Amino acid sequence: MALQCGIVGLPNSGKTTIFNCMSNTRAQSSAAAFSASKSNVGMVRVPDNRLYELARIQPSQRIVHTTIEFVDIPGLARGAGAGAGVGNKFLADIRNTDALIHVLRCFDNDSLPHIDGSVNPVRDMETVDLELQAKDLESVERKMAKTEKLLKIGDKSAGKTMEVLQLYSEHLESFQPARTIEIDERDRQIVADLFLLSAKPVIYICNVDEASAVTGNNYSDQVKKALEGQDSEVLIIAAEVEAEIAELENEEDRLDFLNEAGLNEPGVNKLIRAAYRLLQLKTFFTIGPREIRAWTISGEVNAPGAAGVIHSDMERGFIRAEVIKYDDFITLGSEAACREKGKISVEGRNYIVQDGDLLNIRFNV
Repeated sequence: MALQCGIVGLPNSGKTTIFNCMSNTRAQSSAAAFSASKSNVGMVRVPDNRLYELARIQPSQRIVHTTIEFVDIPGLARGAGAGAGVGNKFLADIRNTDALIHVLRCFDNDSLPHIDGSVNPVRDMETVDLELQAKDLESVERKMAKTEKLLKIGDKSAGKTMEVLQLYSEHLESFQPARTIEIDERDRQIVADLFLLSAKPVIYICNVDEASAVTGNNYSDQVKKALEGQDSEVLIIAAEVEAEIAELENEEDRLDFLNEAGLNEPGVNKLIRAAYRLLQLKTFFTIGPREIRAWTISGEVNAPGAAGVIHSDMERGFIRAEVIKYDDFITLGSEAACREKGKISVEGRNYIVQDGDLLNIRFNV
């Protein structure tokens, strides 16, 4: 199953506008919590200028970007964790994602009322975080009850499980997200089956007004200050500006619009790449006169595994992989030059594919 990034936030935060700027799926915005009947799922193309640099050296009939999946989850509000409205259903949708994009309203607009009556992004951030933590605490307590029964019948592993669950319970009761708990990886696996919502890595998006698209504003400064000391990325995006850019079909018109706004690229491009990093994804390339394509792998993947991403037959019949590093190819200017300079390596089954590798898979089926 493809890795997913879930987009969360309060109603009227601008998350659906941002989703529509990136996705091949058009979602309807809604001003009320839980008013949508389902989450919206869309495939998003990952911007990667390396593809065009490769095409400059190796002309090709088409360029194919890799993609990641985004899920626009309808606006949450207080009480979601307790099942208010259909909030429980959308919290379940969050559980199925691998990382979160938390959109915070950092703009004033009298015609778009805030669900809590005033703009306060730090409060909004805490509202959503608390709902996720409340649901996680419920999951932890449910597992503690089951573990208690195992302790009574003498299960040897139950004692360690209960110890770890107690640590998580105390951490969540202190209004801290599960991702910040200090615990070793082996103990973390004890709660892996719970898919804790607040354990997911997060990027925070400060959705600002057009005038603040480049430098941010007082609201976004408050968010950054609140997150000081945390390993969290904060991006500034003006969703309404991004929506106008997305409507322009001509590339030259887009560049002119960006220049007028003081931007060098759409903010959503930075968001997509940040999400790609957050999911710990890597890209390798295949090149040729018919197609230059980016492929996605996750984590430590060997050469046969990467071949399988292209086609299962290639993994099954894998013989070897010829590997060129992207920087070598760009610097030397051709495959022939790389071969002449000894910059093509022949790798077997144990080779771990690196981000930016150009692969030529040899296989036989």
